[in-house]
Amino acid sequence: VQVEESGGGLVQAGGSLRLSCVISGTRGSVELLAWYRLPPLETQRELVASLTSGSYFYYADSVKGRFTISRDNYAKNTYYLQMNNLKPEDTAAYFCKARIKVVTTVEGSYAENDYWGQGTQVTVSS
Repeated sequence: VQVEESGGGLVQAGGSLRLSCVISGTRGSVELLAWYRLPPLETQRELVASLTSGSYFYYADSVKGRFTISRDNYAKNTYYLQMNNLKPEDTAAYFCKARIKVVTTVEGSYAENDYWGQGTQVTVSS
């Protein structure tokens, strides 16, 4: 399974970026897609937004009203994080995590595993 993020870059405060996350190499279903970020000098990733297969959305308070997570209805296993009104404190490496469910038996047993991408850097200048 490969998870690949793209779309990061350098932007001025108030600007926008759209991050993409593409999952490939699996026949399983994406049960959860989450975006995390790791700010400079921090050691723990922060959950920014997530979307379940049942279309349940979550946003961290710090990004509510500015970020939008979505699923591409035409390109399978492709997700986005639209980031508007960016602030310098949004500067971080952004990571995509996919929780993938694979049915393992005809009776319906399944396994779920998390897969991470390598991250894409977002830098917001003031």
